[in-house]
Amino acid sequence: MEVRYLMMQFLAAVLVAAMSLAGICSAHAQNSAGQAAHENPFLGSVPVGKPTGTLLQLSLKEALERGLKHNLGLLQREEAIRSERGRRWKELSALLPNLTVQLSANIEKDNLAARGLTLPGIPSMVGPYDYYDSRVFLTQPVFDLPAINRSKAAAETVKAAEYLYRDARELVIEAVGAAYLRTLSGEARVETARAQVATAQTLADNAVQMHREGIMPGIDELRARVELQSRRQQLIAAENEFEKQKLLLARIIGLPAEQELVLVDKVPYAPLASLSLERALESAYQSRQDYKSAIALEKAAELSLDAASARYFPSLVLEANYGGLGIDPGKLKGTYTVSGVIKIPLFQGGSIKGEVLQAEAALQRSRDERADLQARIAFEIRTALLDLKAAAELVEVAETRIGLAELTLNQARERFTAGISDNLEVVQAQGASASAHEAYISSLYAHNLAKLELARALGVSTR
Repeated sequence: MEVRYLMMQFLAAVLVAAMSLAGICSAHAQNSAGQAAHENPFLGSVPVGKPTGTLLQLSLKEALERGLKHNLGLLQREEAIRSERGRRWKELSALLPNLTVQLSANIEKDNLAARGLTLPGIPSMVGPYDYYDSRVFLTQPVFDLPAINRSKAAAETVKAAEYLYRDARELVIEAVGAAYLRTLSGEARVETARAQVATAQTLADNAVQMHREGIMPGIDELRARVELQSRRQQLIAAENEFEKQKLLLARIIGLPAEQELVLVDKVPYAPLASLSLERALESAYQSRQDYKSAIALEKAAELSLDAASARYFPSLVLEANYGGLGIDPGKLKGTYTVSGVIKIPLFQGGSIKGEVLQAEAALQRSRDERADLQARIAFEIRTALLDLKAAAELVEVAETRIGLAELTLNQARERFTAGISDNLEVVQAQGASASAHEAYISSLYAHNLAKLELARALGVSTR
């Protein structure tokens, strides 16, 4: 009897060590997730406000609204639009009039002999003398094909940035929705773990009482205690994971880390209507904002190539100035100059050829990226449809499995109470029940996440 007791103690120590190792692995996985959150701006935000000191009732709609206001990735895309608009104005300035006002007061002394002017009666040195000049200068490109094409290319990049901003809204909705669903799953795991602890506590109390009364051997009591500690350990891990999931959700939507919150929306299982692959692809190519952005960037690359090639052509510029010139600031007389300048490139040292080669490479890269995105969209849709189908089937199987596991657990308890078997069957049945509940939570989360990812793949998350 003593040998069996020592063996059970050894097995209990092994079990605790194994679960501690699992906790270390889980912590390592969380550190990796934290590093990913640091690198991905859509998992960050600009926190706004201070903790309220009360429990925040957070719905999914409110979480999405906060994310669309404070998410870091979306704010960065918004600034990218402003940057591209600034670049477009710089390119457009090459086609707009350039006006400059210049005021000058001059004192000069000149050597006429050095300039070849040696006339009788005129001294070789004149001055010093002063004069004043007030003038407006105008430069107006009349025809500059490279500047025209660069301006058009910049306009396309602005469109691409605007499309990417809309795509960022889709990414924020996906990130917030996934975090909300993950937190709901964590909450469900905590509730399940608490129920398992309560069941294990009842089992352990009964085992202690029955051992004292001599109804069962000590090994049954030890086994019940080991099971109780195992369930408590799982509850601690689930609660810790749940708290970190709430922190990550708050991080994404811009809530202060100290703000306590509770999720008020539950996302039950709801089958999705069937969708054909052909219809899904057609919808995605029409709705995906990142695909529209890729098309706009390809168009911008084409215009940049046209701009580089157009440097071989002449350009026409109008230059003019008008102002007052004289020795008395109050009696200046009007003077002006108007000229039309044609610039014809003859030899630029190979710079045009180099710019054309770079533009051709950029265009091919844009075409390759658009083709890759088109293939990736098809891949994402196929994957989401497969995941959605598999998750729906897993949810149905998990529901059946829970019913069977609960029935098995009840029968094992009845057999143990009746003295037909020891509590090993009860412990095993309890483990099967916990596994069934975990499978249901995981499959439900996977199903809702698959619907969210399908909406993202179709480009309809914001609708």
